Amino acid sequence: MSELPTVAAFDVDGTITTRDCVVPFMRRIAGARRIVPRLGLRPDRLIPVVAGRDRDRLKALAAAAAFRGRRYDDLCAAGATFADMVHERWLRSDTLEILQRHRDEGDRTVLVSASFEVYLRPLASLLGVDDVLATRLDVRDGVVTGGLDGPNCRGPEKVVRLHEWLGDRSAVRVVAYGDSAGDREMLADADEAHWVTRDGTAA
Repeated sequence: MSELPTVAAFDVDGTITTRDCVVPFMRRIAGARRIVPRLGLRPDRLIPVVAGRDRDRLKALAAAAAFRGRRYDDLCAAGATFADMVHERWLRSDTLEILQRHRDEGDRTVLVSASFEVYLRPLASLLGVDDVLATRLDVRDGVVTGGLDGPNCRGPEKVVRLHEWLGDRSAVRVVAYGDSAGDREMLADADEAHWVTRDGTAA
């Protein structure tokens, strides 16, 4: 039997980049002066989320505060500019070498991230990555509603999205890279998993 084709799945924030990208992007779009007051308008929603450490719900509330009512085309343009900056300043050279090695070997590559798709797609194009599975914004009539289109792409959702994208999971060998608790399920599901530390990758 021939060896199965390999798919390399990469988390982004802290794995490919040197830092978180979500908060800087929201600040770039709306500014902290707008986001914080909007979050404070609904303490009945915010306080239980913070108290319960519900990261997914907190992200949804922050995204609504930052993006609601904005034209999606404008947000895409801002996302492309942000991706250029990330590509120029915030990438990890060690992980990029691993990504390039997978590409050189003909493996399919995919970003699987809780970061927003609106800037990860242009970043993936810059990196030569085949596809992106990330957190999506809900858009109606060209305007961002403030909601998310589907769950935050974190934890178990990463596995769900990756399996949907792969189709037949048994037909490929998955090599996964991640650096945080939100990647544990994807790493556990992979045929070969690498925990990415600040000093490099650890199998």
